[in-house]
Amino acid sequence: MNKKFYIKTWGCQMNEYDSELIEKQLTTKKYKITKNPEKADILILNTCSIREKAQEKVFHQLGRWKKIKKKKPNTIIAVGGCVATQEGKKIYKRANYINIVFGTQTLHKLSKMIEMAHYSNNLIIDISFNTFKKFKIKKETKIIKKKISSFVSIMEGCNKYCSFCIVPFTRGKEISRPVNHILKEIKQLSENGVREINLLGQNVNSYLGIGRYNKMCKFSELLQMVAEINGIDRIRFTTSNPFQFTDDIINVYKTTKKIVNFLHLPIQSGSNRILKKMKRLHTIQEYKEIVNKLINIRKNIQISSDFIVGFPGETEQDFLETIKIIEEIKFDMSFSFIYSKRPGTPASKMKDLTSIQEKKERLYFLQKKINEQTLFWSKKMLNKKKTILVEKESENKIFNLKGKTENNRNVFFKGEKKLIGNFTKVKITSFSTHNLYGYTV
Repeated sequence: MNKKFYIKTWGCQMNEYDSELIEKQLTTKKYKITKNPEKADILILNTCSIREKAQEKVFHQLGRWKKIKKKKPNTIIAVGGCVATQEGKKIYKRANYINIVFGTQTLHKLSKMIEMAHYSNNLIIDISFNTFKKFKIKKETKIIKKKISSFVSIMEGCNKYCSFCIVPFTRGKEISRPVNHILKEIKQLSENGVREINLLGQNVNSYLGIGRYNKMCKFSELLQMVAEINGIDRIRFTTSNPFQFTDDIINVYKTTKKIVNFLHLPIQSGSNRILKKMKRLHTIQEYKEIVNKLINIRKNIQISSDFIVGFPGETEQDFLETIKIIEEIKFDMSFSFIYSKRPGTPASKMKDLTSIQEKKERLYFLQKKINEQTLFWSKKMLNKKKTILVEKESENKIFNLKGKTENNRNVFFKGEKKLIGNFTKVKITSFSTHNLYGYTV
């Protein structure tokens, strides 16, 4: 009887991608995935440490799994991801019933670690950095899920060391996958029905991979190569750093129509003073210049961003400058959070005199402003015909299909199932903040 495994994933798209790698690896080794942790022989927790108290969230989950292990003592519990890389053996000290701790770049060893855990009562741990080895899982296994849109990791890690960010310590330094590995993976996805690719990395625009004849390939060049792959009709990428959003990348928007009219470009704050404290390498003026250049090429491009509210030392004036830039750029969406202290980062040692109540009020005001602008962009699409990539059936009783616009809006509409996996035109007849509704034309 094949053993069953269950994966719980927290965090960013990179974690989702890593969990997919784990699933491919274990499925190849004849393990079967289950959606029910109670039925699993192996419980895998893929963690995220971007927010404060991430460790406590891990231990709460492990506490729930401890009850499962009490009923089934042979259950193997593995903890991976960013918290695992950050905390290592400390996790075992508080939860000595776990079996495995693996890192963000050692997940390719997980099947062997599981085999070892079957015969050992000792903690098995490997949180080292092993560059590209985890990506070999993709080359050695077949695609096991039919998808219409898919993430493809092109690089990992970060060299920027923003004062608030723990990623360089949990994902390591920037490493870029070779061009041929990326293109081979995307071609395989295309042959399996994928129509949209989302290139993934902590800083995709700092990509510098080995290309043909051992020449180094920049991100702008990679984008053009991906666009030449038959069957891939939409290209997205996430996430970018304004510091390296150079003119050669901007110019690709002129020549490569497959790149969508939507860009996620984190700004974090509207105050140059706060950006300097954050050790961000761009100014507000430089950010606006990038956006203006893009608008000159793509008049209707929409921009989303990240914002940290209540960074240590942020004054009311700093916050108002953030609101000002939000209004100027007319950001469509955002990931916005109250500043979260991360252990070992320079910002964690900065004085923070702003009350949590004040921070909550600022966040509420910011998110309200963003939502107003999201509605503004949604309203502009009313009664327009939009090209939709049809992704799947929806649970909506009236609109049975779900797809996405180029500018990343979910669209619900009535249509035949045979449209799934294809593009179709939909006239937008109504909208909510983040969703559109309509019918095929």
